[in-house]
Amino acid sequence: MNRSSGIFLHPTSLPSSFGIGDMGPSAHKWVDLLHSMKQSYWQMCPLGPTGYGDSPYQCLCSFAGNTLLISPSQLQSEGLLTDEEIAEYPSLPSDHVDFGNVIIAKEELYKKAFAKFIDTKEFAKFCDNEQYWLENYAIYKVLKDQHEGAPWYNWDTKYKLRYPSALESVLSAQRKEVRYQKFLQFMFHKQWTALKEYANDLGIEIIGDLPIYIAYDSSDTWASPELFELDEDAKPVRVAGVPPDYFSKTGQLWGNPLYHWEHMLEDGYSWWIRRIRKTLELVDYMRLDHFRGFEAYWAVDALAPTAENGEWVKGPGIDLFNAIKKALGKLPIIAEDLGVITEDVDALRHEIGLPGMKVLQFAFDGNPRNIYLPYNSTSESVLYTGTHDNDTSQGWYNNLSELDRHTVRRYLGCSDQNFMERFLRLAFGAPSILCIVPFQDVLWLDSKSRMNSPGTESGNWQWRFTYEEVDKNKVHMVTDFTEIYGRKQNKG
Repeated sequence: MNRSSGIFLHPTSLPSSFGIGDMGPSAHKWVDLLHSMKQSYWQMCPLGPTGYGDSPYQCLCSFAGNTLLISPSQLQSEGLLTDEEIAEYPSLPSDHVDFGNVIIAKEELYKKAFAKFIDTKEFAKFCDNEQYWLENYAIYKVLKDQHEGAPWYNWDTKYKLRYPSALESVLSAQRKEVRYQKFLQFMFHKQWTALKEYANDLGIEIIGDLPIYIAYDSSDTWASPELFELDEDAKPVRVAGVPPDYFSKTGQLWGNPLYHWEHMLEDGYSWWIRRIRKTLELVDYMRLDHFRGFEAYWAVDALAPTAENGEWVKGPGIDLFNAIKKALGKLPIIAEDLGVITEDVDALRHEIGLPGMKVLQFAFDGNPRNIYLPYNSTSESVLYTGTHDNDTSQGWYNNLSELDRHTVRRYLGCSDQNFMERFLRLAFGAPSILCIVPFQDVLWLDSKSRMNSPGTESGNWQWRFTYEEVDKNKVHMVTDFTEIYGRKQNKG
């Protein structure tokens, strides 16, 4: 990785005529914009299918794609949708994602496309290559629909515990529905591959995100319960989270089941190897979420009301990464090493050879030794103005106390009016080898455009923009900073 920069934007935030960003013409236009801004990277959240709460960090499968990102325009260009069918699509908001109505509207459209779809050699090859996860995921989705969306651990026992005869009956009686789920995954992978190739051809690489944990209600836990800390009734014994921190006084109780690391070790961490191999088929680099959990993780009793009273338990450490390196070679990974970080966590990251993260919003507590201040950073780091879990930088600044704003103004030599210009200049000029800026910060947007507020259950993951809202002067400023501070992407 050379000195460079990129923009953070999840694809759901892209403009489109279908109520949610997708992999169609607008995504290609976005790549063109990144190229014109001399950027080298497009970073995003996980690309998996989302469940309750719409969080990309609680995916229904760690191998599948989010089919809400399928572009109806692309389906139309393949002859699977007509002009009339596109025209009948309901009018949905352009400034945010109304997930409930998007899911309903897109499902109707996808089923119309599926009715015209004829199996091809390409489809058959996809199903064969992806068999190791696709069959289980397709059956899981069909059964989830049959149980009116209920999580798998509340299904009828024969389905919950995967009786072979019950699964065979689904494959036999629901053959069309299983094929439909495979069709959706085929279309996602086909469209995503084309979009990624378009970006790569313009010198832009994709940085994806790999959550450390899997959602309890996922095809992964349903198909391989032995890999997780579940009891005989498929209920979690302990769950994941983090202790009290910057984001929450009571910690974050994520609720994900913890891994049975001993079982994973027995077969050489094959599930993790498959998972990372699949992710690297979709992206060029990975941000490995909650990296510290591989050294030691916060384990909380499954019945606890908050994450306050957990305990640190040793993780797999270097053994896991040695196994992955042996199978896959060099790992293009950025370690998300935020939160409670110890010397042991730092030592593990250095031993693996991964860059860590610096978040500029965390730098201004008045302590000259603050590790997030650029002059305390090294080139072996990736600097973010903020992440998907932070407020926008303008919103963060607006919500500081007057005393804290004064600290920021003194450091930047700025006023309230030119805070964002100086803040971005500081980020691009930092020693970190890579600088990533959320698109909201490029546009100087306030808290109304925040993507996620940890610990809250509604109103998250919905933000979108339109191209009419893109301020050319602010885009030019970021392009200028990219060139001035040696981060220019030279291709094209």
